[in-house]
Amino acid sequence: MDPGAEDSGPREPSSSSSKPTETPTSEALLPPTITSPAASASSSSSQPSRYESQKRRDWNTFLQYLKNHNPPLTLARCSGAHVIEFLKYLDQFGKTKVHSQGCPYFGMPNPPAPCACPLCQAWGSLDALIGRLRAAYEENGGRPESNPFATRAVRIYLARCGSHRLRPVGYPMRRRSASGKQQLLLHLLQRQEKVLRQ
Repeated sequence: MDPGAEDSGPREPSSSSSKPTETPTSEALLPPTITSPAASASSSSSQPSRYESQKRRDWNTFLQYLKNHNPPLTLARCSGAHVIEFLKYLDQFGKTKVHSQGCPYFGMPNPPAPCACPLCQAWGSLDALIGRLRAAYEENGGRPESNPFATRAVRIYLARCGSHRLRPVGYPMRRRSASGKQQLLLHLLQRQEKVLRQ
């Protein structure tokens, strides 16, 4: 064997280790689609949650409604009556069919044919909306005691919407097969109605 060939083997590691570009960094060890934990934490903290984004959109929509109101309203002069007016305005964009008592499909959760009964917002959507707006009002400098979204008039309106909008779409007819959440919701609505009548 040629002694020069035997010497060439051990020299390769020493020559490659002298290159500065061969030393791997912690970033180089990560796959290209994965960021470091510090980078992911900073990006998640900078992006608002889904709830916060929805709350900001709802708040901006309400402020725009006040601006377009005739006559225009300021937030300081907004009352529970204006909040109820806003909820009624939103009904035109609803997708929940609420059957009247004279409708042949009253109480049917899945009617076999269309009818002329109006579409409106689902009660759960309105209730969640008021919760977000109530929080947004106080986060934007409003005082809890003057919060128009927390007035008794708004609570009564929501309770009546719940009882009027759940029954026509057939929830009580499916009470035995309903989920525990639906049964609890119906129980709370009936209890709230009794309190409001007193």
